[in-house]
Amino acid sequence: MHAAMLRKTYDWMMRKAADEKAPWALGVVSFIESSFFPIPPDVMLIPMVMANRQKAWWYATIATVTSVLGGLLGYAIGYYLYEAVGIPILEFYGKANALDSFIAFVHDYGVPAVIIKGMTPIPYKVVTIAAGVAKMDLLAFIGASIIARAMRFYLVAGLLYFFGEPIRDFIEKRLTLVTTLFVVLLVGGFVAVKYLV
Repeated sequence: MHAAMLRKTYDWMMRKAADEKAPWALGVVSFIESSFFPIPPDVMLIPMVMANRQKAWWYATIATVTSVLGGLLGYAIGYYLYEAVGIPILEFYGKANALDSFIAFVHDYGVPAVIIKGMTPIPYKVVTIAAGVAKMDLLAFIGASIIARAMRFYLVAGLLYFFGEPIRDFIEKRLTLVTTLFVVLLVGGFVAVKYLV
């Protein structure tokens, strides 16, 4: 039942990507994905960019802005409604037990923790809710969210803009690998700068 419902939702999103109201739908999906929705906005972003590559950056901007705004809802769920709403969401994703380690990670590393986790395969709503539970500084959370989400969506839009259809299958099948590799390179760059400069 659960898998069938997700499949129907996924199919609906793919159909919506070709609609003239697709940018609005992308914004809604990006917003709710940051706090509770299970399907990432990439499902709409990829076909939208492929349909109109000249708007790749605009679509990435919509996804980024609305994802960050949705992240604020996720943060509020963690901060104010963790017991009633946050725990069921985290349990749905099988991440309730990982909360303590993420809170420790946020306390130890702050902004880089949200940026790194926001780019990796961990569902972003888990990051936003956990940041709220950890009572991370709100402005720091917003800044880190902007960086994390922009890097993710502009990376996807940029690859599609420059390479088109040949890269589409690679992104759709290996988006997790692409974003994880990007995070590894980013962290490696920071470490290199810290120790070599």
